[in-house]
Amino acid sequence: MGGFKVDPEQFPDDEPRLRLEPTPPKPDRMLQFFTYAHLPAELQEASKDFCDLAHKVAEKYPMNPERTVTLRKLLEAKDAAVRTLLYQG
Repeated sequence: MGGFKVDPEQFPDDEPRLRLEPTPPKPDRMLQFFTYAHLPAELQEASKDFCDLAHKVAEKYPMNPERTVTLRKLLEAKDAAVRTLLYQG
């Protein structure tokens, strides 16, 4: 959602009016859980694919509850994939 800004030069013979300006979208808060730099190298490789896909989802689909569910389930899958590499049977 944009913010309001007064632009007096746009209406010099009249009182300033408010106009809506677009603001850049905020990054999805879910993306913070897809970082992988803190992981050991062998786990980073598995996690990176999920991070890349999460960013694509956040860019492509509109922000709504279903996108959040999509990212949450992707996060669950990422965690499971990383655990497969840690599994000691």
